Amino acid sequence: MNHPISRRHLSKLAATLSLCALGALSLPAAAQSWPDKPVRIIVPAPAGSSLDVIVRSLGETLKTRWGQPLIVDNKPGAGGTIGMDAVAKAAPDGYTLGVGFNGPIAFAPFMFKKMAYDPAKDLLPIVMTTSQPNVLAVPANHPANNLREFLAWAKSQGDKVSYASVGLGSSSHLSMELLKSTAGFEATHVPFNGSPPAALSVAQGETQALLAVEPALLPLVQGGRLKLLAVTSPQRLAARPELPTVAEAGFPGFDALAWNGLFAPAGTSAEIVSRINADVNAAMAEPAFRQTMAKQGLIIGGGSAAKFKTFIAGESRQWGVIITKAGITLD
Repeated sequence: MNHPISRRHLSKLAATLSLCALGALSLPAAAQSWPDKPVRIIVPAPAGSSLDVIVRSLGETLKTRWGQPLIVDNKPGAGGTIGMDAVAKAAPDGYTLGVGFNGPIAFAPFMFKKMAYDPAKDLLPIVMTTSQPNVLAVPANHPANNLREFLAWAKSQGDKVSYASVGLGSSSHLSMELLKSTAGFEATHVPFNGSPPAALSVAQGETQALLAVEPALLPLVQGGRLKLLAVTSPQRLAARPELPTVAEAGFPGFDALAWNGLFAPAGTSAEIVSRINADVNAAMAEPAFRQTMAKQGLIIGGGSAAKFKTFIAGESRQWGVIITKAGITLD
């Protein structure tokens, strides 16, 4: 049986609809319709790099969610600052995003006298995508079999120790500077262009140690030319549970991760940032993405934009001290 609608009910319904309409109007028009065209994601690293793999792995899920394709735009160079500068200078409409990492976000402001952008002012953190610890590698025939033994050996050598890194100002470089400062030993830095030559220098005994991500060292470890002594993350690696952390060797709180995350140009609306954050978190929960990241030795991030911003502020404080103390400059 149908009941007639009273005038009072009609008035209430009209008032409710008016409030809904006002709520919708309070959102920027761009946020309501976003995205209505392809979204470009700038990757400040070459095609095939871990950053590139992360973005392309997220791409299929995000394309489905957004109903728009993702355009991956690789802009490597200058330690990632070229790509992130392009993000900072893009229109803040949600159609240009970028994947930033330690270097151009937390390290660069302390290593360059002048920068074309200010990471804290010109970029908005959206969500951390992944992180990855470094592992300490030494030649397979090194007398030390754990971190304590290595530190005792290094201290006994005075200024004769040298260590390799995957590049000046890299996470590999700065993590070793943090370990030197924390544990109190001396070692000369020998930078290389990437993981392969750096790892080979240690395997051949030209340098005595290297902190780098584990997948890059695996071939030489499996070949019996390198051995691993410790990992720089707060917890042991799930894939290598036998490898102790630096913290376990007597340095509680030691934490040095290579991380990356999604950024937008400053001025992008909070509604668009919130939408992207939610969709990327959902995409990172997909089993296929998690499996791909695990094969790369990457730890999946996630969480809110506010959490990511707080994390970056902490990273900047920690590494600013290390960079300044070591006198590292890239100008």
